[in-house]
Amino acid sequence: MKPTKPTSWFSHFAKKTARASGRPSAFGLAVAIILIWSVTGPLFHFSDTWQLVINTGTTIVTFLMVFLIQCTQNRDAEAVQVKLDELIRSIDGAHNALLDLEELEEDELDKIRATYTHLAEEARKELLNRGVDA
Repeated sequence: MKPTKPTSWFSHFAKKTARASGRPSAFGLAVAIILIWSVTGPLFHFSDTWQLVINTGTTIVTFLMVFLIQCTQNRDAEAVQVKLDELIRSIDGAHNALLDLEELEEDELDKIRATYTHLAEEARKELLNRGVDA
């Protein structure tokens, strides 16, 4: 199965924007904007309007970036879950009941987590009893 391009315009836009905003040049641009803004402070007598420009700009960018980042995080998390599900499915002796855990309710997850926490504690005790450094 080969990767496909995002079909929705928003997915495509979010992916491209998230990639671009994560680059050093984007950080450099943000620093440059802040430096230009701070240097122009005396020119505008540090007025309320001068302060409002940076406050409004950063608020708008932050607000929009939250949605773009969330979109890419959701996609990445789903891809990781599918990969983990495939690994669990393909390993002999693995419990297929662990597939798709992210869809369970919190109390169900807590019960499964408690079982695996107990197994881990028992394994550590066994290592310590054998004198193996855990």
